[in-house]
Amino acid sequence: MQTLTLNNGVPMPALGLGVFQTPPQETRAAVTAALELGYRHIDTAAAYGNEREVGQAIRAFGLPREEIFIETKIWISDYGYDQTLHGFDKSATKLGVDEIDLLILHQALPSDFDRTLAAYRALEQLLADGKVRAIGVSNFMLDHLTALLDATSVVPAVNQLEIHPYFQQRAVLDFDDQHHILNQAWSPIGGITFYPGYGENRTSVLEDPAVTAIAKAHGKSPAQVLLRWGLQQGRSVVPKSTKRERIAENLDVFDFELSADELTALDALETGRRGGPEPDAVTLADYGRAIPEA
Repeated sequence: MQTLTLNNGVPMPALGLGVFQTPPQETRAAVTAALELGYRHIDTAAAYGNEREVGQAIRAFGLPREEIFIETKIWISDYGYDQTLHGFDKSATKLGVDEIDLLILHQALPSDFDRTLAAYRALEQLLADGKVRAIGVSNFMLDHLTALLDATSVVPAVNQLEIHPYFQQRAVLDFDDQHHILNQAWSPIGGITFYPGYGENRTSVLEDPAVTAIAKAHGKSPAQVLLRWGLQQGRSVVPKSTKRERIAENLDVFDFELSADELTALDALETGRRGGPEPDAVTLADYGRAIPEA
């Protein structure tokens, strides 16, 4: 497993299992399969509603706690200084841990950015108190990042973003690189491009002729090519699956390399079409929902 070093020196497995939209009743089996296959990084979130099952699977597997990197996210409904501290308590209790390896803010919430800043200051306090090993953000765009850096003292270790060949967000990636913020891809195999909410004229990046041709040349699957594309450019990737064979396939990406021409061909697939919510459109009125107590 390739390891990346965050800007505060904490090592993190470059590839993790994501559990977005994984029903709680399926989460424990998926995480167990991932751990059996060699994953050591699990990415969840308070809003996913499956932190408890992630924690159950990790504890039942029996590895020393320090061998598994746990990442989770605070939802916008728990933004604010005291609310975010309590959000940590809820997540840590559900996960069954005293310390979370990476805790990030799930959205920028630009409609109430003062609340966002208060939430991030709570993350800084949790970091100072040794309750988290690293802190970060998700779906933060350039103006959100600039405002955050101007108002706080700890540079985020990670910015988790929608990143796949059809939507690359290069300006944000470059900004993060310049400030030593690790880019982490959600939907790294373009799953968002074939989700029902993507629109009527969906085209899966997994079926793109450029991707399938490169996959055939390497004897790999299109998903493996897309994960390799992200990893080779220094990003973290957290593909999601509940099927053991897919979980295994997604891990089998460290035995081949894409050529410079192949990377360029994948870079050229940019459409500029975002699959997830527009970050500036995320508001408490539209997206807020209570995160249950532990």
